[in-house]
Amino acid sequence: MSKKLLAEWSPQDAIQIAWPHAGTDWARLLADIESFYYELVNTLSHQQQVLIAADPSLDSERIQAELARRGANLGNVRWFEVATDNTWARDHGPITVGDHAGIELLDFQFNAWGDKYGSSRDNAINRAIELQGGYGAPLREVDFVLEGGSIETDGLGTLLSTTTCLLNPNRNGGMKLAEVEARLRQHLGIERFLWLEHGDLAGDDTDAHIDTLARFVDAGTIAYVQCNDETDEHFTALAQMAAELKRFRMANGEPYRLVPLPLPQAITSASGERLPATYANFLITNRTILVPVYGDSADAQALAALAAVSGERRVVPVNCRTPIEEFGSLHCLTMQLPQGALSDA
Repeated sequence: MSKKLLAEWSPQDAIQIAWPHAGTDWARLLADIESFYYELVNTLSHQQQVLIAADPSLDSERIQAELARRGANLGNVRWFEVATDNTWARDHGPITVGDHAGIELLDFQFNAWGDKYGSSRDNAINRAIELQGGYGAPLREVDFVLEGGSIETDGLGTLLSTTTCLLNPNRNGGMKLAEVEARLRQHLGIERFLWLEHGDLAGDDTDAHIDTLARFVDAGTIAYVQCNDETDEHFTALAQMAAELKRFRMANGEPYRLVPLPLPQAITSASGERLPATYANFLITNRTILVPVYGDSADAQALAALAAVSGERRVVPVNCRTPIEEFGSLHCLTMQLPQGALSDA
């Protein structure tokens, strides 16, 4: 039996991130995004380890001194000097499969969401970390373009994704559905596919990543973005997506427990472009569900909705008003590394 794609709630060794620098798209917001990263590492490092891919241009002593000043647990911070293009670890980080015999880290190809941006450095991050002895599980390169933000799983062989992204010809040259499914079966041990054909957010440049729209909270629960404002540009497509979710069934034939998350009020960039703010971009860690918030009136409603289905995990808000300025949020910036993924964990 092939190894299966692990659910995000599987026990974790660490969270992998990439530190922002002046050569990234964050240059105009560098002080603000660094402050965000300091707080994120502070939060994560008291739960589990944090693996940081850090461009050689960064002043590691300054950053680690500031982390210490802010109270981070530096004993849980692992720093790797690696050239980086940007910071979207969800999409360039390793994707993990496992079974009773152990785990394997898969290094899929990353082409910056269809060659929209430069990605050669980010595509090499995982191999560079492996060469520095960072991983404790084998890393296998896969000749297939796939981003972690484009796939969701229950850990039991079911995949939730969007046709808009995975069938986009800018990823794998226009592969048909059957061939994409065959590759996902082969590499991720997928047995059941739940394809969403509707739903996307204005300002999203990922071609409708599932982690902006609908997420597994546990094997029987899916949280999804809902729009109740008929005048909002998202209303029709998200209503169609909700209808699709209601038709989906678990392997036992039962419907999923669906948890609607509100859509924040429109947040726009300085140039007036709507940004893809979403509460679905949460991160599940060993002890918490970290939820992006935006200083919006709907923040409390989203936190309460997830708290009602979070089980033993505590729901913790994370201010993502700065990250959303670059069209991504909390989940996009992080990648979980399951138990066994780190050397000397």
